[in-house]
Amino acid sequence: MTRSPDDDSAPAPSPRGRSRRNFAGTRPVMDDVARLAGVSKQTVSRVLNENPAVRPETRDAVLEAMRTLGYRPSRSARSLASGRTRMLGVISFDAARYGPASILTAINGAAQEAGYLLSSIALDTADRDTVVRAADRLSAEGADGVIAIAPQRWVGAALAEARLDTPMVVLESDLGDGTPWVTADSATGARLATEHLLGLGHATVRHIAGPPGWASADRRLESWRSTLRAAGAAVPAPLTGDWSADSGYELGRRMAEDPEVTAVFASNDQMALGVLRACHEAGRRVPEDVSVVGYDDIPEAAHLLPPLTTVRTDFAEIGRSALRLLLARIDGAPVAAAPRLVSVPVELIVRRSTARPLPG
Repeated sequence: MTRSPDDDSAPAPSPRGRSRRNFAGTRPVMDDVARLAGVSKQTVSRVLNENPAVRPETRDAVLEAMRTLGYRPSRSARSLASGRTRMLGVISFDAARYGPASILTAINGAAQEAGYLLSSIALDTADRDTVVRAADRLSAEGADGVIAIAPQRWVGAALAEARLDTPMVVLESDLGDGTPWVTADSATGARLATEHLLGLGHATVRHIAGPPGWASADRRLESWRSTLRAAGAAVPAPLTGDWSADSGYELGRRMAEDPEVTAVFASNDQMALGVLRACHEAGRRVPEDVSVVGYDDIPEAAHLLPPLTTVRTDFAEIGRSALRLLLARIDGAPVAAAPRLVSVPVELIVRRSTARPLPG
């Protein structure tokens, strides 16, 4: 019986034992794979694009021929066949900070596992024109979809105005137009931190907030306030930092001068680190005189003196969740079937920087 080279339903002869000398000295191409596997070029293309109509034994023969020849499929050829570039774009802001950098690392790892490459653009400013230019560049590169790390609310506003015509997922900011978004549960994290300090017996909790306009900082600030009110505790005026240890130190020096301050919740670990130093220099012991809670659980938090009580944010899961949402959009999942919001849970990690206040 004679088999047509285009017949995917019939098994292909094994390429084992065949000579490679016809292909020696040149880079193998799809025609070489087809000849060695005993199938058509179209069948090789179907295997590369994971067409389910190809019989398993035919697929195995093609893959074995590719391994024998050392064939590596052209990304551009696969893009033409599938209509996709297998490339994703990422627009990030403030990418040097621990959180955004950790998220970007997780997105990159998850993208590679899914067979995608990343093209990342880090922006210093996020006015509408800058965002549009970044989006246009990713579109020109053929990105199948875009993830935008938008920690500041005005970044989200710029993205909303840009109106990208490619599937997109946003981190931290809600564009208000139905675009899926992913965030850590900052409100719950701030509540856990504040309740922990109140539960130890502190009369109230002072707060060092992040910069205004940052979505996570605003949520933590409001949750801190509402938790104190719900407990019937005094709500002191918050102090505002800029996420840096320097700002935490300067604000911590002011707090350390006030003997009424016995508990401090900082909106990130770097500012909490500055508070620890300020208390030490002022002769106020942590946690005996002042309890301190941070946020994020950076790798160094467990090694500070004392080890820092903090709220752990799973940045890796934020990145992976964003990629899953984006791939679902790219694959054409109905909008109603995909979640509008993914809120990643947080966890309070109690270490030795918090304790009951001393009597009196």
